[in-house]
Amino acid sequence: MKHLQYKTQGTCSQFIDVTVDENDLIQQVFFYGGCHGNLQGICRLVTGQKVDDVIGKLDGIRCGSKATSCPDQLCRALEQLKNAPE
Repeated sequence: MKHLQYKTQGTCSQFIDVTVDENDLIQQVFFYGGCHGNLQGICRLVTGQKVDDVIGKLDGIRCGSKATSCPDQLCRALEQLKNAPE
């Protein structure tokens, strides 16, 4: 299992807590701060999904005029986990 508490940048949420198993399946995701209802939905939708599939779907999403979004920041966290040593 890999676990990361990722400090977000440019979003209303402050942290993303994510756990991925040895098969690159997302086991759990929690956002701290931000739009609680929307972020709960994102967490439920991505749990059980492959890391690369989630990155492929959510990478580059923007929130209004911001250069990023909570889904995009989740992708940054997942990429960091993918590249972390075992």
